[in-house]
Amino acid sequence: MINHRHFLLHKPYGYLSQFVYELKRTKKLLGELHDFPPGTMAIGRLDEDSEGLLILTTDGKMSEVVRSKNVEKEYYAQVDGIITQEAVEQLQNGVLIGFKGTKYKTKKCQAKLIDDPNFPLRSQKIRDERHGPTSWVSITLTEGKFRQVRKMTSAVGFPTLRLVRVRIGNFHLSDLQSGEVKEIDSVLGV
Repeated sequence: MINHRHFLLHKPYGYLSQFVYELKRTKKLLGELHDFPPGTMAIGRLDEDSEGLLILTTDGKMSEVVRSKNVEKEYYAQVDGIITQEAVEQLQNGVLIGFKGTKYKTKKCQAKLIDDPNFPLRSQKIRDERHGPTSWVSITLTEGKFRQVRKMTSAVGFPTLRLVRVRIGNFHLSDLQSGEVKEIDSVLGV
């Protein structure tokens, strides 16, 4: 029997959620953050300019379990402007976003205004107060289209400035610091 290994990672801003990048430009990859065993893969992705919780595993079968519609993924999005309750309700009920060249209506989700979570500053500054106020919203999805949260907040008039995934199922970002890796026994607890 193969003993698979599983990890939680706080993916920093500016890293790709992958181990190999074939194009010519130099990109920061997950393998630079930790000495992962051969065959380790990220379950799901966060784009280069997003941060937060990633689950990594050597067991490819676990990917389908975690990415399924039964597992919630919660994101904290810092948005441009003071998001309104009306916009939050639109997010909850689903909004039209572009996906693969067509319009797609997102599924109903949980969304709520939250206080500033006071994350540590990231490597690249968002912007300063001269450019106007910002606010934070929590969005919990069971789907994950390409750049979905960013597209959703833009669709309701509040573009995302910073995006941090804080939860996948029962796994939480908690006090995991940016770039920190924690080995876990199993991902079945999602």
